[in-house]
Amino acid sequence: MLKNSVLKGVFLVGLGATSYGMLATFVKLAYADRGVTGLPFTPAEVISAQFILGIIAILIINGYQKSKKGTQVVKASATNIKQLMIAGTSTGLTSIFYYLAVKYIPVSIGIVLLMQTVWMGVVLEMILEKKIPSKIKIIAVAIVLLGTVLATNILQTTTQIDWRGIVLGLLAAASFTTTMFTANRVALGISSAQRSLYMLLGGGVIVLFFALATQHTPFNYDIFFKWGIILALFGTVIPPMLMNAGFPHTGIGLGSIVSALELPVSVLMAFFILKENVIFIQWIGIILIIFAIVVMNVKNPFLRKK
Repeated sequence: MLKNSVLKGVFLVGLGATSYGMLATFVKLAYADRGVTGLPFTPAEVISAQFILGIIAILIINGYQKSKKGTQVVKASATNIKQLMIAGTSTGLTSIFYYLAVKYIPVSIGIVLLMQTVWMGVVLEMILEKKIPSKIKIIAVAIVLLGTVLATNILQTTTQIDWRGIVLGLLAAASFTTTMFTANRVALGISSAQRSLYMLLGGGVIVLFFALATQHTPFNYDIFFKWGIILALFGTVIPPMLMNAGFPHTGIGLGSIVSALELPVSVLMAFFILKENVIFIQWIGIILIIFAIVVMNVKNPFLRKK
């Protein structure tokens, strides 16, 4: 029977993954809405609102932690801040690529492309550590690739999927892979709220340049209260805080399995709210991807060496 701390971790990571899973649907709804100028909300407006409000929220959380009596908060050093801001640039790129991707392709396909972090992580680990992946990881990668073919319905679809969405979705997965690797290795001695803040600031710099380069119409400032609060909460505040709090209790293996909830939640949101068509074979592909994540992380003495 699982201990209470592990159950707590599973609950926190599960809620964080669920929040992430809802995000793309809210982005799609924001794109379908119009602002005060009468023009639809742009990716630059959507991403800027999420990051600006997210940074403000994390600043408030950091201020609250510092003001608590009897709480000692290890202050980030100049080196910590520099490392986290550099690492955070990949966070900004992930949002940019992913939010652009769902402009061209359905959310249910976009999230599948984002989950390619499973095999990209294996490849990156192989390059950095200079060793061949274990057999179980190679099998899991093969399952992910098969699941992706089924989940995107490439073989049976009669309508062509926009190649721009595919490329952007894969770029988002590559950026997210970088984020996961750096987030688990950089400035681990300071609080999760500080780490989130400086990574957001690093991502915010990238988002600022993106917004300045792509926003050619009058800025819809009402994005901040129409969609910005929701996007900030579900994209930059709730998930990282919950996952950073939950992973120490679950460990990387169990935490990775629970975080796979993001995939079915995202597809279900797209199915019920956006009315996207998700057929049976796509669900089989989604189940295969989740199964691959479980296979890679579960500790089975018959499957992998200790």
